[in-house]
Parts: sequence; structure tokens; C-alpha cells
Amino acid sequence: MGGPSAEREVSLNTGRACAAALREHGYTNVIEVDAGPDLCTVLGDLAPDAVLNCLHGRWGEDGCVQGILEWLKIPYTHSGVLASAVAMDKQRSKDIFRAAGLPVVDSIIVSAQRVRGGHVMTPPYVVKPNNEGSSVGVYLVSEAANGPPQLDDDMPEMVMVEAFAPGRELTTTVIGDRALTVTDIITTGWYDYDAKYKEGGSRHVVPADIPQDIFELCLEYALRAHNALGCRGVSRTDFRWDEARGTAGLIILETNTQPGMTSTSLSPEQAQATGMSFPELCAWMVEDASCAR
Repeated sequence: MGGPSAEREVSLNTGRACAAALREHGYTNVIEVDAGPDLCTVLGDLAPDAVLNCLHGRWGEDGCVQGILEWLKIPYTHSGVLASAVAMDKQRSKDIFRAAGLPVVDSIIVSAQRVRGGHVMTPPYVVKPNNEGSSVGVYLVSEAANGPPQLDDDMPEMVMVEAFAPGRELTTTVIGDRALTVTDIITTGWYDYDAKYKEGGSRHVVPADIPQDIFELCLEYALRAHNALGCRGVSRTDFRWDEARGTAGLIILETNTQPGMTSTSLSPEQAQATGMSFPELCAWMVEDASCAR
């Protein structure tokens, strides 16, 4: 847990919650490791039976730590090297979704400098890092915007600019080969970092009160996205749904290969809604751990 990414604090919360849940479930030797530059040495000394990967963002969710675990021959949870790397790259994952016949919106990769200099796409559009999660560094440019967004200096040199998809925020978790249910995420504004992780930042309706055909399509698309990327273990696919367009208004935003496991997280809520407690979910992930994922 932890690590050096922009999502470090969320990862620490995920790690603490999962460790407590595993102990509650009966695991007696649960060790929490804050991933640092000495991670290889630490893991080599510990020689664990399995690693529950609670890292989020770069280095922990993009295939890097998965490669370390493969090298050390330590079984681990969630997706393997290739699926993790591809899913973390939003543009490449979209290419895979398109090839699998899944709906996505248009997007381009351009320099942050060019984005600051003028509109590179007709508003409304969204600017985000191509390889971060949790709504880190996301800019929504509205139709009424007077000019282009002035991105922070800590944004990466190259960013994704994506056509804005209107509508409701929906999400579906996949565990193994099963899509669980659909959550409708209700906020007063943009579903940003605070809305995701601060108490009261958003309200989750699970199961979502939406038409049955849209509900079933979310389950189908989430499982197809999971399989198209080659994911393993747990993943969560996020959607936008424009009610005015019916089934044609449902599009995939992205698939998260290591969804958050905090008190406000969506996947544990979905597991609970389908009869799996949080300790049972964590235990399932540990027992599912393997190499060559």
C-alpha cells in the first residue's frame, strides 16, 4: 500500500481497511508494507504467501509492481503485467474497447502546452492525465468557457483531451467472471477526487434505479471490458449514460484494475449488495492470488 503515486493517501486507506478485514476474517499473519524504493528487498525478506496489491495509480497499478512480483515469484492479486499496463493507459484501453465493439467517446493525446494555448477540441471536453486515476488532475471545459484550461504545472507533458459525455455516472464491479450490479453515483457537480473520497462527497444508489435494459447492458459491457483487457481478479468499469439517447447513450469511461477499497468505495458496496461482506471480498482476492496473471 502507499507508494509514490498521486493516489498515495487513498492507497494507504485501502491498505489499512483490507488488512483489518483480513484479520477479521481469520488471517493471523497480515503485514502492511508501505511500498518504497526498497520494496524488492522488503518482499524478499518477508517471503509472503501472497501479496494483496492495494496500490493505486502509477507504479502500483500500471504493471510495474506486478513485474516485480512476477520476478520474485510471489503470488499477487488483481490483473497481471500486460492488462495492468494497458488498462492504465486510457488511450490504449479505448483502442481495445473499440476493437471489442464497446462504446467510447473520441479523445486525443496532445501536449499540455498546446492545451493551455487554445482549444484543441470543441467544448465541452475533459482534460486528464493519460495514466492516473481517481480523477487526479481532471479539468472540465464547459461550452461557456472563455478560453482553454490553464493546467497546473504538475500535469504531465502529454495529456488526454476527451469529448465530454453528458449524463449519469454508473459503475459496475467484476469479480472473477461475474459482473455484480450497477451503482448510480449522485453528486452535486463533477465526480472529482473530493466527491470520490470525502464523506458526503457523493451518494451511491445500489442497485441503480435505471431501466432494466441499461442495467443489463452495464453488466455485459463491464464483463466484456474486463475480458478484452485481460483483467484478473477484481475490476470496476465506469460509465456515463445519457438518458435521452437510451441504450445508445451508454458509454465506457474507463476500467480500473485496482478499484479503491475504502469506507466510501464502490466495489465493496457492490459486493455487500450481492451478499459478499468486505472481509469475504478481501479473502476472495487473497485466495485468488497467483503469478502469471
